[in-house]
Amino acid sequence: MPARPRTTPQPPSNRDLLSPVLLLGAGTGEATCGILYLASYLRRNGVEAFVRLHDDDETTAELTRSIERLMARVRPRLVGISLKWFHHLARAQLIAQTLRRIDPEVRLVLGGNTASWFWRELTRWDFVDDLVMGDGEVPLLALCRQAPSPPNCISMNRSRAPLEYVQGAESHEIFYSHFDELFLSLLDQHSFSGWVAPGKGCGENCVYCGGGRGLQASSFGRAKPFLRTHESVRRDHRELAPLVWQLRYDFSGGTADFLGRTWKDIDLSSHSTTYFLWGVPPPSLVDLLAATFGRVYLVLDLGCFSEDQRGELTRRGLLKHCPTDRELLDAVEVCRRHKNVELELGGIAGLPFTSAHAIEQERRLVERLLDLGCAVGYQRLESQPGALVTEHAARFGMVSQAQSFDEFLGWFSRGDPAAVGPVPMVRFLDRAVERAVQLAFEHLDEVVQRQAASAAAIDDDTRLRTSVASTKQVELGEWLGRHCVPPGVAKERVTIVRSINGSGLACAPSLSPRRFNDPLLQQSEAGNAILATLAAFSRPTTVGRALAGLGSRAHLDPHSLRELVEHLAAGRFLQSA
Repeated sequence: MPARPRTTPQPPSNRDLLSPVLLLGAGTGEATCGILYLASYLRRNGVEAFVRLHDDDETTAELTRSIERLMARVRPRLVGISLKWFHHLARAQLIAQTLRRIDPEVRLVLGGNTASWFWRELTRWDFVDDLVMGDGEVPLLALCRQAPSPPNCISMNRSRAPLEYVQGAESHEIFYSHFDELFLSLLDQHSFSGWVAPGKGCGENCVYCGGGRGLQASSFGRAKPFLRTHESVRRDHRELAPLVWQLRYDFSGGTADFLGRTWKDIDLSSHSTTYFLWGVPPPSLVDLLAATFGRVYLVLDLGCFSEDQRGELTRRGLLKHCPTDRELLDAVEVCRRHKNVELELGGIAGLPFTSAHAIEQERRLVERLLDLGCAVGYQRLESQPGALVTEHAARFGMVSQAQSFDEFLGWFSRGDPAAVGPVPMVRFLDRAVERAVQLAFEHLDEVVQRQAASAAAIDDDTRLRTSVASTKQVELGEWLGRHCVPPGVAKERVTIVRSINGSGLACAPSLSPRRFNDPLLQQSEAGNAILATLAAFSRPTTVGRALAGLGSRAHLDPHSLRELVEHLAAGRFLQSA
């Protein structure tokens, strides 16, 4: 592989560089890949930047302990919090307040799509020092260098100025680098799902979306979307290919010709890819993906499953161009010609201008797609800040459960998604229409779940084989990070197993929970049972025969052992032989 391109660090204009820097996501799970591009850029310019990419903390106490450990390990002078998604508002507030209590002197910076949209309200958070509007690479570096007037930045003593820094096709700041230096644990590095951003922005204004053309213009100063140069994207692939099991792309991925140039001379035949697309892909792109990657998972966003409703929304300028049912089914057939291509179709129930006819069309198309072996993603219409149907729900005979900053923050501050729902929704004012949409949604959701359960059903005669994509051993201190592990157990060996779809298990059979306990580890008998079960299916065999042969090796009763087999099959550690 060619040597990694690095820029020679230039000294800041003053001697008081704010370094190290710690970048965090504001939500649980994997943070946006944006913090990785930012940290890479800072590293190339002489700032010691670290990320915490994945956050599994469920309680405030767990979050506080994690942040205390991170702050003690990194001792950052600046912490950046990525507030990309609106449903992370309450957690961003909690993280910032926790950081301020731990270190009153650290400089706290917010950025991301939601931070840029709600900038007026967020400047009232007196525990945050700065807010970065729009693209963050150059502004964040300027903050680290303590420039007197950093571009795109708002602070408590500075009002918003016009955006000075707007990325475009020729921007040279955006590419991955230093992946061996950004992460504080192998677990965090392995949690990265391989996102690559071939471009930025959106040229559409879909009625339900909070990231469309209008919001890109107001929050990022970006009049239209752009693709990065193919050499810049190629740098991403060179950096990631040795380290990740898959590469993921969003809507602005480019043509087959563009992507082909970014992959040139990089062997991705053992990698997977997940590609989120608007509408349907041209056959040339499907063929290229199938020839380049070992496994391809395409997710096609259709807007909704009613052809007539899609057409009506498109004619009114409220939806991107979407395929007809015929175009969609032709694309399904193109994908089915490739054994390594899987397909998921996504749509939203309850968009404006629905009708009994549209609801029936949805049902027929979803059932047909399921019969063709496609996966289906189906959800009700969510409230999103800035989306037309959220901001002006009454125009469409609808009502949004949240619209203002305070309403969104209040919704996600309640702490119990079961009580109010995980996100606020947009619903019809007409009770009869709302009931018809909800009943149809519940029916189709049940059909989708039933189909998935049927496909995953296992009995004694089911033949399975181990489908583990990689297995390796590391020290516990390297895996969880030495700031999280007592010295006495830091050198314990952990076996890391990854399935073909990226699911991971960390097994430490020799590590007693009495010495050290962590919910992310499968320890003692649980770890031994997983490794023994995978070994039992190293050659294709039936479930009944494998369970009988395991006997006392797994140290589990027959019922628990069968549940383990089902769990491993659901995670694709085992697959049909």
